[in-house]
Amino acid sequence: MSPLVIGLLLASALIHAIWNAIVRNGEDRFWSLAIICLVGAVAALPFALALGAPAAASWPYLFLSASLQIGYSLFLVRAYRDGDLSSVYPIARGSAPLLVTLGAALLAGELPNTTGLTGIACVSAGIILLTLGSNRPDPKSTAAALATGVFIASYMVVDGLGVRLSEGATSYAAWQAVVAGVLIPLSFVVIRRQTPRLPRGREGMLVVGAGILGTLGYCIAVWAMSRSTMGGVSAIRETSILFAALIGTFVLRERMTLPKALGALVITAGVVCLSAG
Repeated sequence: MSPLVIGLLLASALIHAIWNAIVRNGEDRFWSLAIICLVGAVAALPFALALGAPAAASWPYLFLSASLQIGYSLFLVRAYRDGDLSSVYPIARGSAPLLVTLGAALLAGELPNTTGLTGIACVSAGIILLTLGSNRPDPKSTAAALATGVFIASYMVVDGLGVRLSEGATSYAAWQAVVAGVLIPLSFVVIRRQTPRLPRGREGMLVVGAGILGTLGYCIAVWAMSRSTMGGVSAIRETSILFAALIGTFVLRERMTLPKALGALVITAGVVCLSAG
């Protein structure tokens, strides 16, 4: 993987941790997520129109990915209802590289080597560590975080396959942001039976900023999967786990316990192994 791709993915990781912190700290997390996605769609639309449509073969993958992201959004909101950012985020994001690696092996023939398998073991051990200690997330939050990880892996594998059929990675990434950014707010309307109000003041600035940054971050990941293995891209992107742990501790004032710290570090070590494998 080239230094350029790695550098962009690390930037994507930081972006992702920041917008998750905004969602976790919001009073209405589903609303925050809906607005973030809507802002991302509006920001991506001019680029999508300018770049043109990706190849027809990639559109089923694009819509399937956007649909899976609805499930991801719902489980993420549920996980954050009672769980801390520094507990839920590593479980959700840490399980994703493991599942993406398995999905890529089954569907795209991308088989991990010994280093990759070591990474899988580290990620699994780190997740177990996060479920220990007095400040561990409750069982329902843990289950929701793991379900979130399943949805993350599912839509990343789908996008990894779709972008390789698109004949234009940047075009696919932009249109994916538009479609997902419309479907997720629509799910808010269907579930809540109301349209999400537009944000104002400081909260509005944070959510709008998160929408633009979040869309940019995932577009980078989609583009990177056209140039590297899905498992490797997912693994490097999930170094956001450490960023989230630091944000949770120093910004949101969540208590950092020894199992949390060790779990985040072991998952990050596993992520590094997966990126090398």
